[in-house]
Amino acid sequence: MIRQRLGAVALTLAAVTIAVPVAATTTATTIGTYGMRFRYPAGREGALPMTGGQPLRVRSLLNIRRPMQFGDYVWSDLGVPATGAIRVRIDLPRQTVSVFRDGHEIGTAVILYGTDHKPTPTGTFPILMRARQHTSTLYDAEMPYMLRLTNDGVAVHASAVRRGSATHGCIGVPLAFARLLFDQVARGDLVTIVGG
Repeated sequence: MIRQRLGAVALTLAAVTIAVPVAATTTATTIGTYGMRFRYPAGREGALPMTGGQPLRVRSLLNIRRPMQFGDYVWSDLGVPATGAIRVRIDLPRQTVSVFRDGHEIGTAVILYGTDHKPTPTGTFPILMRARQHTSTLYDAEMPYMLRLTNDGVAVHASAVRRGSATHGCIGVPLAFARLLFDQVARGDLVTIVGG
């Protein structure tokens, strides 16, 4: 169940696509080329629902022109402020994660999440712990670029994201995306997981 990239947000999108002459600090993708950023007009920013709090104010979105598949990701902060609050939004029904800096989407990827027997919890969670290299003591599994969200071990971490796979409640993201995400977030940053 992979979403058409702008499906949920397109209802409120009244944006102009523009090129911003700012040098990118990081760009990476598995999908080849993608379009310029969609920007909301000033004063008419979009909003994404977040559990347990205010909607996330969205100033711009990555313009991805084709449906993403398992293992795909896009990361670009071209034309985005170098500083600002980082928010991570995981959408379980759409199987995606989006990373926002100061309201600008800088990264998105297709994810894996928990099965019916080990579901991924929904809600807003602060990052409790970060580790570049981590091994799960419960499952004896490598969890590179681990961002722990709950005391019982639910985390965002690198995984082989492919069709038919699932986790034991964690959020699995492609390795290169996990590395980029790890370098952006800090302990205490908020991760919101929304469900269906």
